[in-house]
Amino acid sequence: MKIIDKLLLIKKEKDLTQEKLGQFFGVSFATINSWLNNRSTPRFKKEQLIDEIYKKVTGQTQIPQNLLIAKKHLLIKKSRNFNIVKKIKNRQDIYDQFILSLTYHTNSLEGSTLTQDDTAAILFDNISLPNKSLTDQLEAKNHQTALEFLFSEIKPNLIISEQYILKLHSILMNSIRSDAGVYRNHGVRIVGANVPTANYLKIPYLMEELIKEINRNEKDIVEHTTRIHSRFEQIHPFSDGNGRIGRLIIQTMLLRKNLPPAIIHQKDKRLYNKYLNKSQTETDNSLLQEFLCDAIMAGFKLLTTK
Repeated sequence: MKIIDKLLLIKKEKDLTQEKLGQFFGVSFATINSWLNNRSTPRFKKEQLIDEIYKKVTGQTQIPQNLLIAKKHLLIKKSRNFNIVKKIKNRQDIYDQFILSLTYHTNSLEGSTLTQDDTAAILFDNISLPNKSLTDQLEAKNHQTALEFLFSEIKPNLIISEQYILKLHSILMNSIRSDAGVYRNHGVRIVGANVPTANYLKIPYLMEELIKEINRNEKDIVEHTTRIHSRFEQIHPFSDGNGRIGRLIIQTMLLRKNLPPAIIHQKDKRLYNKYLNKSQTETDNSLLQEFLCDAIMAGFKLLTTK
């Protein structure tokens, strides 16, 4: 594949403007424009970097174990400086920023048309927006309530029970679906994915097994959380809301181990779905682990907001 094609695919997958693409590779707008228009070619080291990023965004590579281990160690080291739950709860500005960021991004990943400003107005000013979908607005308020419930329940080594997961779903889907808080009783497909979901008759058993695994005390928090998320999304236990509930479980698993919520940005939707699919269809989940490490680091940035 030509360099220009790799650059265009990276630009698309990472949802970058041409200027941001240049910044990503540490070159000027003029240089990236020259590459994209075949007026010049990158030097050898830049070409290697382009090839490395191309393989990463297309899921053709594995993350070097030493890099992944280093990222995990950094997260644990940073977490020792805070009682993370206490800091979030004691700082209203930080608490509100997590509520806003998590709600906006998780709903945007599922197709919400609300902007971050729209979301803030709905969550904190209780404004109804006449030009926006009522369902989108209700989903935002419900997610806020689900997060408030999560923060009210969270404590070190919290046992995540079936009752807890069903409660989160009942809050999330309140006044939206009649089956809120209930497992699905029909087959479903994950749109755009080649991953088969569980037979609905097996969901209670599969969730019972998953919950046992969720509550194992494993040393590698990132790998454990990544593995659970992949399995939960493949089981797909609910008629709707599986992605958002899966991400609320991620936040619960991280917070109970004194790590901040993972901010999975809407702009990274393609990569998130690609790495999740790879972890479900192959034995390698290193790309999703690294992705989660970066999302947790984004949570640390919110946590240290002045």
